Amino acid sequence: MNITLLRRFVAVAEELHFPRAADSLGIPLASLYSSIEKLETELGHPLFTRQGGTRLTEFGIALLPEAREEIAAAPPPVEKPVKAGGKAKASKGKGRAPIVKGQPKPYKKRQGR
Repeated sequence: MNITLLRRFVAVAEELHFPRAADSLGIPLASLYSSIEKLETELGHPLFTRQGGTRLTEFGIALLPEAREEIAAAPPPVEKPVKAGGKAKASKGKGRAPIVKGQPKPYKKRQGR
């Protein structure tokens, strides 16, 4: 099983609230939903019931200790380096001269309406 999916499952299981779990993980809510659906598909059983609030199913309750053990045994996640802003682009050349409104460019014909 994918450790990232298990981490997301444990976060939702602890919060029992998808939006708060997504905030604590720092990921979009849609990504969290798709991760849980992918894990449920992989395991073949639903992990949460979403009627009348979010609750763990019996299979989810049984999976939670195993998921915590696998997360504890896994190496810590590698943090991605934060990229700084890009370089500012300098203007090369003179650029175009300002155009006076209403006068056609000398090399173009005036466009009809």
